[in-house]
Amino acid sequence: MIEERLGCSIREYFAQAGEEAFRDREQQVLSDLAQGRDAVIATGGGAVLREANRTCLREGGKVVYLRSTPEDLFRRLRHDTQRPLLQVADPLAKLRALFAERDPLYRETAHFAIETGRPSVATLVNMIVMQLELAGVLPPAA
Repeated sequence: MIEERLGCSIREYFAQAGEEAFRDREQQVLSDLAQGRDAVIATGGGAVLREANRTCLREGGKVVYLRSTPEDLFRRLRHDTQRPLLQVADPLAKLRALFAERDPLYRETAHFAIETGRPSVATLVNMIVMQLELAGVLPPAA
């Protein structure tokens, strides 16, 4: 959605306008999406940096934090060239620094936290659905 509104990739926008301008656009999109109904919103990792975003997410629905260690993220993202903040000499060190900053913010914002580790996507989906069912957000499966 953000890239659609920007008219270019996030990486290109970062290069042209910088992170602060990107965060402004991200905040506007989150605010707009929170006004909708029955949506799943997958944010970028830095969405929780702004208090307005954390409030918008927490009050706009149920937030599920898919928590991954920096090492797991590095394993999954080590060949990714599209994430501007990871285009550094030591991406693992950067991931550790980002995690230290962001993990407490995600914990503050989330209604549910699920450790991702290395389960399959299907297993993760089942874990999310189970948490939502136990909380009464979704009706129990028949």
